[in-house]
Amino acid sequence: MADKPLRDRIIDTALRLFEKYGYHGVTVDRIVAESDTSKGGFYHNFKSKDELLYHIHDVFITYALTKAQEAYESFSTPTERLYAIVQSFVKVFHLYKPHITVFYQESMYLKPEYAEPINEKREEFKQIIFRVIREGIEAGEFRPELSVEITGMSIIGMVNWTYKWYNPDGPLSIEEIAAYFADFILHAVLRQTEHAAAMRFLLRPAAE
Repeated sequence: MADKPLRDRIIDTALRLFEKYGYHGVTVDRIVAESDTSKGGFYHNFKSKDELLYHIHDVFITYALTKAQEAYESFSTPTERLYAIVQSFVKVFHLYKPHITVFYQESMYLKPEYAEPINEKREEFKQIIFRVIREGIEAGEFRPELSVEITGMSIIGMVNWTYKWYNPDGPLSIEEIAAYFADFILHAVLRQTEHAAAMRFLLRPAAE
């Protein structure tokens, strides 16, 4: 771990300690000692333990939001957009599993000045999903009886729970799990007449 940049060592150490002992069970002194740095090194990178916790939350939420925005801009139909958003959303739980575990355990301790920008990004992500569902209904691709809000929150809640059971060493890769989620969700929202076209999209080569 000593070969990593100091900031990364501090973050990795904090993630491990917060996950095991909780935010209030870990002091800056302990993070400093176990990341093989000094208090000066810690405070050069983070103003406080609160800012460190904020960074742990912000890095994966920013990634998820950026990927959702990219998916929306890269595809032209609601079906393609929802498929791509769900895929990238699921993969976050592999890339940032420790961050997300700490988030759900410790987010209540974020101070208001740090919680506000996190909540704004979470709301922006949610609104992208709501927009795609709404546009899918209006375009005739998704079932007209769907509630935008209930459907959107169901998708977010279902995927979010991945952090509780996902095992990187399990029988399925994160790519396979992401494809399963995307297929499952699309078949829940698509109109019957759209199923065949959606399957052609789902089964096309990844390079297309």
